[in-house]
Amino acid sequence: MLTAFALMLVIEGLLPFLAPGAWRETFRKLIEMHDGQLRFIGLTSMLAGLLLLYFVRG
Repeated sequence: MLTAFALMLVIEGLLPFLAPGAWRETFRKLIEMHDGQLRFIGLTSMLAGLLLLYFVRG
């Protein structure tokens, strides 16, 4: 579990490191979204992660 968390941090840090301007603009757009839109993005992300785990582990 700790390995997965560490890998998530590495992946999360790629965009701000490689393209800080694009990351800042994306973050600005996320702040302006409604709660329902953010929840949908979160749900979609979780489902994509579960599907990927299913295929990798399967």
